[in-house]
Amino acid sequence: MAEVRKNTDLTEKVIKINRVAKVVKGGRRFSFSALVAVGDMNGKVGVGFGKAKEVSTAIQKGVNEAQKNMFRVPLINGTIPYEINACAAAGKVFMKPAANGKGVIAGGPVRIILELAGVKNILTKSLGSSNALSIVNATINGLKSLKTPDELESTRGISFQKQ
Repeated sequence: MAEVRKNTDLTEKVIKINRVAKVVKGGRRFSFSALVAVGDMNGKVGVGFGKAKEVSTAIQKGVNEAQKNMFRVPLINGTIPYEINACAAAGKVFMKPAANGKGVIAGGPVRIILELAGVKNILTKSLGSSNALSIVNATINGLKSLKTPDELESTRGISFQKQ
C-alpha cells in the first residue's frame, strides 16, 4: 500500500490509491486518485492529492502538489511540544508527545505522515471517520497548528522554563 521513492533528500510515500468509475453511454470510464505524502524526515512534510487516467500519473501529480504544500513541524527531542486535538470534516486525530524510546504509536495514514516529518516518539489516536483523506487532513491541521515554545512565549508574554 505505501510505496516509497527517494527524490534527492525527500522521501515519498503513497498513502492511498482509489479507482473511480464514471458511467458513460458506452460503459464505465476508470480514473485514479492518489493521496501522497512527501517529507525530509527532519521536520518538513507535505501532502498532495493527484487525479489522472493512469496510476503513475496520478501519483506524480500528488507528489508535485505535496512538494508545493510542504511545511515545517516544530519538534523537541523527536516529538511534538504538547498535546493536540485536531479535526477536519469527520476525521479527528489526538496526538500526544511521548518519552524517548516509545516509538511512533499511530495507525495508517497518521503513521506515514509523522514518520516522514521526522517524529520519533508520539502517541496518537484516530477518532471519527476512517476515511484516509479526512484523517490526513486532520493530522496536517494539527501539525500546522503546533507552535514552538519561543512562539508561545512571544504571543503570551510569559516564559516556559523546565524545572
